[in-house]
Amino acid sequence: MSSRGSASELARRLGEHAEAVCREYLCNGRRVGNYWIVGDVRNARGRSMHVRLNTVGRKVAGRWVDEATSEYGDLLDVIEHSCGLTDFRAIADKARRFLAMPRPQRASAVREPPVVRGSPDAARRLFAMSKPVAGTLAERYLASRGIVLGRHERALRFHPGCYYRDLESGETHSLPALIAAVTDLDGRVTGLQRTWLDPDGDGKAHVADPRRSMGHILSNGIWLGLDPGMPVPVMAAGEGLETMASLRTVMPALPVVAATSANHLSGLMLPPGCERLYIAADADAAGRHGIDRLGQRAGEAGILTLVLRPQLGDFNDDLRSLGPHRLAAWLRDQLILDEVSRHLWAA
Repeated sequence: MSSRGSASELARRLGEHAEAVCREYLCNGRRVGNYWIVGDVRNARGRSMHVRLNTVGRKVAGRWVDEATSEYGDLLDVIEHSCGLTDFRAIADKARRFLAMPRPQRASAVREPPVVRGSPDAARRLFAMSKPVAGTLAERYLASRGIVLGRHERALRFHPGCYYRDLESGETHSLPALIAAVTDLDGRVTGLQRTWLDPDGDGKAHVADPRRSMGHILSNGIWLGLDPGMPVPVMAAGEGLETMASLRTVMPALPVVAATSANHLSGLMLPPGCERLYIAADADAAGRHGIDRLGQRAGEAGILTLVLRPQLGDFNDDLRSLGPHRLAAWLRDQLILDEVSRHLWAA
């Protein structure tokens, strides 16, 4: 049975025993009419989450919604979150045990203790399970975007079958993914950004949200070229991984960091010894707040800040449309003169 079919069938079977599932995994709640009322899907005390206990027409037993957060899902989500599981096989096994269903036959393995979904521990575990990008679909994906990085970049890895759950339908997929480590200034992994890829090599996976983050992102980032603990007198920062990897492609000696969003960019922690900060802008105004706030904080710390502006939408658009030589020529006039020969490969 495919993971997609397995997930939908298990969710349906769990819905037939919705109240029993709730009493087992959401024991801090209680029944009120046709609903189980609890604080949230992680079994907190409260009243904001409602689980339907009986099917009435098109309203299916086991479906739930959290009025406080607008989250919704089925009883597989309940097992996943309340038990702190991250791997679909573990979730499915627990559901089958509850339903007294047989497990699919596979080689036995030592199971690691569960970690809280979306936590830094879960991020570190997934990163450890991934492998270097060299020779993988992730390397081909980056190359298709014009991005060529040294093979020593420790932040990027590849997972051939990363768990993806469609938030709308609840269906589960196993897809290849580019895994980018979000780290603090000591190099400790605090989170991840996952970019799911099309198995046939057609860019990103054709799913609703091909890119998602997990773990603790605020103040940390995806660092390329950072040597933890060493002074970083000159660096560049921006929002997106592909934007910053594009700059790294034509400025391979310059440490860069992707904060993953405008809000995270505004709160980015800068390394000790930083004297000059280049901030990569996008052509639209969406990230202006992040640029202004980071620039203000850097200025208060005595760091000279300069904004690098693309010709097109962002620097990956520039790299793909203009090529590395023309992008380097465009950047040359935006860099301080004595840094051109040190950082710009086409200087």
